[in-house]
Amino acid sequence: MNEHKGLNAGPIIALVVLSIVVLVAFVILPGMMQPTTDLRLGDGVFRARIAYNEVDRTTGLSEVKALNPGQALLMAFPSESEWSIWMKDMKVPIDIVWLDKDKKVIYIVKNASPDDSISRVFKSKTPAKYVVEIAAGTVDSKSIKVNSMATFEINAGNIK
Repeated sequence: MNEHKGLNAGPIIALVVLSIVVLVAFVILPGMMQPTTDLRLGDGVFRARIAYNEVDRTTGLSEVKALNPGQALLMAFPSESEWSIWMKDMKVPIDIVWLDKDKKVIYIVKNASPDDSISRVFKSKTPAKYVVEIAAGTVDSKSIKVNSMATFEINAGNIK
């Protein structure tokens, strides 16, 4: 009779499975569960993730490795101010559009590069209530201009 006294793999497998579940719960699901809205801007219609709070606004699109033409991030701020945007941890270039409280385009930055990282901060010249981040080149391809109006629905009570 040949007995093998080896390492029991059961606890190791359970630990690996638990690690995967935790990863999905804390990293993948929050991004998938972030509220969305249909955003119309210029000639474009976008499925926009809504960043209602400081954590989501600060994270922004930093985890995105590719941004499809129909995707956007809509940052909703608690008040109008000259909100700044930086490219920290960004992996893709983007166009940035600032909107006032009436959802009118007040300022645009085209092709903000991930190479700018935190060395460059982009800021509207006048107070904004919302900031939209979209794939670089979208402002031109969808005819988005200063004074254009955006349409979208959000729950203002969720803005923190």
